[in-house]
Amino acid sequence: MPIFEYRCKRCGHVTAFLEKPDSGGRHKCEKCGSTATEKLLSAFAAHSANPAAKSARPGSDSCPTGTCPLTRP
Repeated sequence: MPIFEYRCKRCGHVTAFLEKPDSGGRHKCEKCGSTATEKLLSAFAAHSANPAAKSARPGSDSCPTGTCPLTRP
């Protein structure tokens, strides 16, 4: 399940909640108890389970297989 951040409209406190994307997002502020919260747009991180993919980034000097089109001539 993804983590969503909410800001309290009353006090401004930001809280993260683990929830299903379609849950409706009704949460109480953990600081003041208000239910007037708004969902924030947050950055996300992604990673590859393939350790070889790390060296295939643009700017790397080589790829593990030697056939990467991103390598410099």
